[in-house]
Amino acid sequence: MTIAIFDLDGTIADTIADLGASADHGLEVLGFPKHTIPEYKKFVGNGAQKLCERALPEGHKDMALKLHGLFKEYYSAHLLDNTALYEGIKETLQRLSENGVKLAVATNKPEDAAEKIIAALLPDIDFIKVLGGCDRRPKKPDTAIIDEILAAVPDKKDKVWMIGDSNVDVQTGKNAGIPVIGCTWGFRGRAELEAEGADYIAEKAEDIADIILA
Repeated sequence: MTIAIFDLDGTIADTIADLGASADHGLEVLGFPKHTIPEYKKFVGNGAQKLCERALPEGHKDMALKLHGLFKEYYSAHLLDNTALYEGIKETLQRLSENGVKLAVATNKPEDAAEKIIAALLPDIDFIKVLGGCDRRPKKPDTAIIDEILAAVPDKKDKVWMIGDSNVDVQTGKNAGIPVIGCTWGFRGRAELEAEGADYIAEKAEDIADIILA
């Protein structure tokens, strides 16, 4: 059995506009300056609380919990305002599934938000698990999220893949001892993926299935 474990933000869906708008909302409430989309692409990857910490000016990092609370409240109501699948992702997931590959999601995005986005954008795709950031396990690049996915599949795992767009995803795959496909269309780009040591590089969604099914 082959299992393909996907990151969500920057890999399956372009979520950055809604993430940025939610952080900007909280920053505005607290009286701090907002950020650009390119800045937010550098802030994401390690969970919502770390995003909020990075978005705050130096000298005000102690406001991270307050900003995180404002972020969560706003994001829960606006997480699908502008979020959309990347081109070719749905077809790629369908192709993998039709060829017997089991699919899962492992993201540092809060788990409830991840479940809502996957349910809304990919209602017809079967995932063995959709796991996100929560209190019961450490975040990526810790391998706990990978371990939980694999534990849900009792059958023999012939090959397990990690697919993501950032250094965090590459580190997660490396820590778990599984090959990593880096996606260049996401938030970080080819240079970061190659520097971190991604085993394969996908320039478009179709490349993922080509690599896994080769």
